[in-house]
This record gives sequence, C-alpha cells and structure tokens, in this order.
Amino acid sequence: MVAIQLFNEIGSIFLNTPTFALVLEALLLLSVIWLVLHKRGSGRRRYTKEEEDYLIEQYEPEPLVTETDPGHPLLRKRLVQSRVGKQIVVDGHDCLNLGSHNYLGLLEDETILEDACKSLRKYGVGSCGPRGFYGTMDVHLELEDRIAKFMGLEEAIVYSYGFSTVASAIPAYAKRGDIVFVDESVNFAIQKGLDASRSTIMFFKHNDVNDLERLLAEQEKRDQKNPKKAAKTRRFLVVEGIYLNTGEICPLPELVELRKKYKLRMFVDESVSFGTLGKTGHGVTEHFNVDLDEIDLISASMEGAMATIGGFCVGSHFIAEHQRLSGLGYIFSASLPPMLAQAAISALDRFEREPKIFAELQEKARLVQQKFGLFSKLILRGNELSPVKHLYLSQSLGENFEAERKLLTEVADKCISRGVAVVEAAYLQNIERKPVRPSLRIAVSRLLDEADVVRAYDIIESVSNEVL
Repeated sequence: MVAIQLFNEIGSIFLNTPTFALVLEALLLLSVIWLVLHKRGSGRRRYTKEEEDYLIEQYEPEPLVTETDPGHPLLRKRLVQSRVGKQIVVDGHDCLNLGSHNYLGLLEDETILEDACKSLRKYGVGSCGPRGFYGTMDVHLELEDRIAKFMGLEEAIVYSYGFSTVASAIPAYAKRGDIVFVDESVNFAIQKGLDASRSTIMFFKHNDVNDLERLLAEQEKRDQKNPKKAAKTRRFLVVEGIYLNTGEICPLPELVELRKKYKLRMFVDESVSFGTLGKTGHGVTEHFNVDLDEIDLISASMEGAMATIGGFCVGSHFIAEHQRLSGLGYIFSASLPPMLAQAAISALDRFEREPKIFAELQEKARLVQQKFGLFSKLILRGNELSPVKHLYLSQSLGENFEAERKLLTEVADKCISRGVAVVEAAYLQNIERKPVRPSLRIAVSRLLDEADVVRAYDIIESVSNEVL
C-alpha cells in the first residue's frame, strides 16, 4: 500500500509540473551523468616516480613580491621626529611646515588636545567595533548632531576614515545603469567611489561648465530616443568644493543651474573647502551664498581644517540614514576612536567661538598666492583663497612625468635640508584615471606670518634655481 501511495504521489507531481520544467530537469540530469562518465573515462597521463621527482625538482614558484626598483618613490622615507605643527623636524632638520594639511593650526591647540586626553581617560583608545554593533558611543552621536546643526541640515553621519567617506557615499546611491557626470580632476577617493558604483561615468573638463553642458545635452538626446530607459536612469553630478589636485574652487552657482535644468542629483566633496571657505567656515556653499537645499549630499574629511581623523556626510534625514545600511565604510569599519570624535567636537567649538580664524587663514592664503606667484623656475596653480596650492616646473618636459617628479623630489629634499618642509604630491599614476602632472603641494596654515612666507619663498627660489 505504501509503494502504491508513493507511486501515485510521484505521478501527481509529474502531471502538475509544466512540460518545459521536466525537459529542463532531464537535460540537467543527463548533463551531470555525462560529466561524471566523461571524467571517469578521460585518460590522464600517469608519471613515473622518476618523472615526478624531476618535475618537482625543476619547479620554481613565482616570487610573492616582484622585483622593485630601489629608487621607487614609495621606498623613500622621510622621518618626522617631532610633533606636527607650524614647525616640524624632518630627517633631523627643523623646518617650517608647508606640507601638512593643518589649515587652521588646530593641531597645536592645547584646549583641543586636553579635551581629547580627557576622552581618552574616560573611554580608552578605541571603540573596538563598527557603529552598527557595539561601536557607537555618546560622543559619536554628539558629533553627528553638532555637525548637522553647524551646517544647518537635518542629519549627519560620521565615518572613521576620511578616504572611505566619499568612496562609500557614492556607491551607496549610484548603481549599475546610473550615469555620473564628474569633473576630470577629482581626487583619488572619489575615483574609487565611482569604480565601486559600477555606474556609467562621464568626465567633463576641469571646471569647464560648457563641456559639462555639452555632455548633458548629448545625454538628453539619447534619452529622447529611449524614454523608457531614461525614466529608470538616475543622473548624478560629483564635484569638489576645492579640488585637492589643483587647488581651484568649483563654479558652484553655474553647476547648480545645470543641476536644476537637467534634473541631476548633486554631490559636493568639501574635504578642503570645509573650515576654510566662507565667513564662518561652512565651505563652498557659503562662499558662493548658495542655498544648501540645492546640494543633495555634502561630504568632507575631518583630516584638514578640523585637525583630527575621519569624515562625515551631511544632508537630509534620508541621505544620512540610507548610508547607515549602505555605506560600506560605515558598516564594516570600527567606529572613530572616541578621543578623535571629541577632538572634532572641540574643533567645532572653536569654529563657532572664533569665526575670525577663517578670515585669518584666507588672508594667509592670499599672501602665499601673491608671493609664490613670483618664482622664476616654478609656476603656481590654485585659487587665492585655497589653502592648497601646487607648484609645477615652469618649463614642462612634456609627457616625461618621471623626469619632472625626480627634479621636484630633489627640490623638496634640498628645501628640507635648508629648513622648509615641502612635499611632492603623491599619485598612483598607474591607477589614476589619467596621469597627473607632478607638483609640489603647498598646504597653507593660518599660523604663518609674513616673515615665514618670505623666508619660504627665498629658500624655494634659491633651491629651484640650483636644481632646474
């Protein structure tokens, strides 16, 4: 009886199963049988013991690390032997520091240091876990609340590493099939975020609004030919407030107009411009008096003007909350050490208590722009208000970037030996979207005075005339 009942159930299964499913399952079963029989029947050559020993003896595994040029720039180490501030000891030389992104000089603020030490004594060194598990502490929530209030937006989300902030935020929203319009000079973190998004990337010429509009108009024509696809395609615009690779400010008002016209979602990375532009340090939106509602997402590293570690994104509640489940750098990284979060809170206190520090920084940036524009063998690039500026060889060597890099490295080494710390901008040329021309990256500090700037100019001018 049991056998008959089982046979009836099997029969009912076959009767109720669609024909195409039965055929597919039969083909799969035959394929498995064929693979098993073919594997058993396929003859493999069997080696003798002598042949096996010979092959093993002759085998040479590939090295885990390929031979590296001993002159590779990443193998050249400069040893810092002091606390980082306006002055810094590099390789035993006491130098004026023009290499650290300590724009407001807060690395030397004793109040911030003491606040961080108090937090260290209370919480310990690290949080030992991601934010979504057991890594969230009251200082993280306070910092996010303070950033949102400072920027005048609904909510902020804090990341534990500046690079991962924008690199995680972009793929949290832009996905495969979306289109992202990007300035060709964006920093490496943005480039990695674009790679992770798997979106269609369309680069426009650096700060060229006309070239961007050309690309947008061409895309609009393509959308008209396929309206169904266009209705499902999201479009993003990604720029920097001040470009790390050029020191130039983005034309935000013109970009906002294009955003409105072509219905784009706009992301602005303010890693350099936050805490440096505007009367109260709010960044490029304040500099141009652009309504914050025009920007969908603002991201920034806290490793510049705030003189700590980490980064943040700020915007609407949806913008922040979505990243708590989609921002990979937020989800899978241990949260920001509490003492560094407290240092960021104390930096915001200083922002609000002494807004004059932003005007002081901008004054020093103008002073450096005026003086460093007089070099005879080097040319300066960057906006006069930008704390980041670049020095290039006045006579280009064409596409021979390696020769330019070696000359600039020699200039930097000799400047350090004479008391001015400048560094060549580091790029992963084989990974960057396109080769970036070598330069000396100058980071302006609010703590510089006119005598410092004149002294730095004299040394760099003297060294460049010797080397170039």
